[in-house]
Amino acid sequence: MSSILATPTFKMTSEKIKFLIIRTIGNFLVLTSILGMIATFGPALTNEGVYRLNRLRGIVYILAGDKAPQVKRGFFADLLGSPTPEILTPVDTNFAIVIPKIAANVRIIPNVNTSNYNEYMQALSLGVAHAKGTVFPGMKGNIFLFAHSTDNFWNVGRYNAVFYLLKELENGDEVNIFFGGKRFVYKVYDKKIVEANEINYLTPQAQGQTLTLQTCWPPGTTLKRLLVFASPAE
Repeated sequence: MSSILATPTFKMTSEKIKFLIIRTIGNFLVLTSILGMIATFGPALTNEGVYRLNRLRGIVYILAGDKAPQVKRGFFADLLGSPTPEILTPVDTNFAIVIPKIAANVRIIPNVNTSNYNEYMQALSLGVAHAKGTVFPGMKGNIFLFAHSTDNFWNVGRYNAVFYLLKELENGDEVNIFFGGKRFVYKVYDKKIVEANEINYLTPQAQGQTLTLQTCWPPGTTLKRLLVFASPAE
């Protein structure tokens, strides 16, 4: 009699164990997915949040020696007082890019082969890459700078964070390139989203000097590309 009663108890225990195993695996997969999303989009969301907060507070970034621009201030900016402009000093006057509006300040790695995966991945771990075959500041033609590729999703933030906010640039916004100890100032005149396989923008789209900046779109993915175009301020 006791053995007959014990059998259902054993079956119930076995089913519970199976349920617990399945639930544990399910929870692990959900947690892994959440962590993956945070690793992928965390840097973009962080940069976005800091940018929005600074705009709300009326904080502006300027290059050392430049005059702070007149910025339209909102209610919260007036409430919090007038913050002192943040000074940006180029990280490397030999070759670097500084974009005051989005507080971008990063070294540029020259002559990076866009067809050599290992080469451009190494360059992107150090800064923004300058596409081999495109010109340098002061030369006629197109300067092509990119920060758009990665090997694994957990490295997306590492390679793309500096250009996450390119989408915020509008016509007339300033982009500074330091090259050979000299400063070259460009003004944005256009931007567009293109397919990942559109490489015709590596070549100049018009006569004269142009600057093209490229990053991932949407941020944290490699589905498409966001391009920002600028020309010399003069």
